[in-house]
Amino acid sequence: MRCTVIGAGAWGTALANLLAENEHEVRLWAFEPDVAAAINRQHENPRFFANVPLHPALVGTSDMAEALAGSEMVVFVPPSHALRAVAAQSAAHLPAGVPLVVATKGIDRERLCLMTDVVAAECPGRPIVALSGPSFALEVALHLPTALVAACEDLEVAALVQKAISTSGFRVYTQRDVIGVELGGALKNVMAVATGIADGLELGNNARAALITRGLAEMTRLGVHLGADAATFAGLAGLGDLVLTCTGALSRNRAVGLEIGRGASLGDVLQGRETVAEGVVTTESAKALADREGVEMPIVHAVHRVLFERQPPRWALVELMTRDLKAERA
Repeated sequence: MRCTVIGAGAWGTALANLLAENEHEVRLWAFEPDVAAAINRQHENPRFFANVPLHPALVGTSDMAEALAGSEMVVFVPPSHALRAVAAQSAAHLPAGVPLVVATKGIDRERLCLMTDVVAAECPGRPIVALSGPSFALEVALHLPTALVAACEDLEVAALVQKAISTSGFRVYTQRDVIGVELGGALKNVMAVATGIADGLELGNNARAALITRGLAEMTRLGVHLGADAATFAGLAGLGDLVLTCTGALSRNRAVGLEIGRGASLGDVLQGRETVAEGVVTTESAKALADREGVEMPIVHAVHRVLFERQPPRWALVELMTRDLKAERA
């Protein structure tokens, strides 16, 4: 197929390269002209994905019309805060009926909706698939075994995406629970910041395991409240992605928490970073969504207090540990 990937960060570049290796005709749209030029001249993305050789047939461009002309599948991968503007920019150039794959993970800060909802609002009349799961971009580029989920209410469309992207080392499953798959991918980033903070405080393996487990409970609680299937959170887009992001050395969100746990301020941690740690942005939107829906999410609230209300991380831990005692499944 002729495929377009919108967003040339590390994850977008890895997906575009994977599609090119699958012998699709792929154009990768980059907001930054220097990124598109480097992809075409050097077959690399030194700004966002350094030292990773890219398929020579992969074409970079900063022209949205050129990127989307004749496309048969479009994958959106910009940062969550930029998705709405980028999707709106693409709308006039999208071919009719083309499947839209959303690989961005997050919750819209203004309207507190999912990333597929953002794309559906800006690019109506096209089938939309959520792509999520445990996947560090570098490991995908190195052809290390990876498994993801493509979720769409129309399983035929999900299967089309599954077939287009899957390789012998990159396995894609399908299902219908778009809400669960998206929330799992978004909320796990907040939990990764939390576990990073705990690791920075040197609280031990017990604390990390407790945060991951109770974090999963919070993710499931909000998801079920919003109509997701609880079983989804035990799968790749829930538990799988949560464990990877909370424990993996390549996790940007865990790295942010780690520095904050060691005493750095959020401003100091984020200063000069080229890449986005989605957990910081998602902490604000997740807290707002939980408050709006009346769903209890104590870890999300604790991370919010540390990141945005200047609460010392140890105080946040004390508040978590001294909450009223209750049953595990309450």
